[in-house]
Amino acid sequence: MARAATTSDVFNAIAEPRRREIIELLAAGGETAVGELVRTLRIAQSAVSKHLGVLRRVRIVSVSKRGRRRVYRLNARELKPVHDWVKNYERFWSHQLNRIKARAEQKAREQRKEN
Repeated sequence: MARAATTSDVFNAIAEPRRREIIELLAAGGETAVGELVRTLRIAQSAVSKHLGVLRRVRIVSVSKRGRRRVYRLNARELKPVHDWVKNYERFWSHQLNRIKARAEQKAREQRKEN
């Protein structure tokens, strides 16, 4: 089966690590100009613009013009399908963490008995 285009949905759009970096920067910094993203990521402006274009097509980011600058902001609500999907697997992580905690507590009890 052919892979879906990166612009078809949120999951494909965020599969690329650089796009996830952009999302993190926008989440941390609020509205951010393209030039600032270029400086922070240390990649060509054309590459940043291409990634932003993909994120815009799936509505993860939006853009506004401020004079000659383009300023981007995160539309975090568009990531909800990803959150909802990942949340289905939270119980597996909780179970693993509980097992690790129980094992660590068991080891601590054994060490106290030895001392």
